[in-house]
Amino acid sequence: MSDDETQIRTLITRWADAVHRGDLDTVLAGHTEDLVMYDVPAPHEGIRGLAAYRACWPPFFAWQAQGARFDIDTLDVTAGHDVAYAHALLRCGTPRELAESPTLRLRLTFGLRKEHGRWLIAHEHHSFPHD
Repeated sequence: MSDDETQIRTLITRWADAVHRGDLDTVLAGHTEDLVMYDVPAPHEGIRGLAAYRACWPPFFAWQAQGARFDIDTLDVTAGHDVAYAHALLRCGTPRELAESPTLRLRLTFGLRKEHGRWLIAHEHHSFPHD
């Protein structure tokens, strides 16, 4: 594994841990100002910018406070010189939801770019499979 891949893996793992803890400052820390995110809930055209990204997390944290999990199951990283992508599967759900659908995973895709020697997340896409 390259140093860049290790740095990206650490960034995403730190982000997921911060999401699980409800630590908004750390969730935001590794993102670009011009971030684009496509999320499971609306708006379906996505959100743009760090301020909009910040605003989407409090409702998720409130839902998660019911005992929901947000744990990385798998994470794969591919890094170039100044751009990279990663994809992950996460166990994301309340204990009841996970008991009813034990194989269900949240799918995440990240687009990253290196700015001033530091990897930052510029794009996130969150989705669940739809039967």
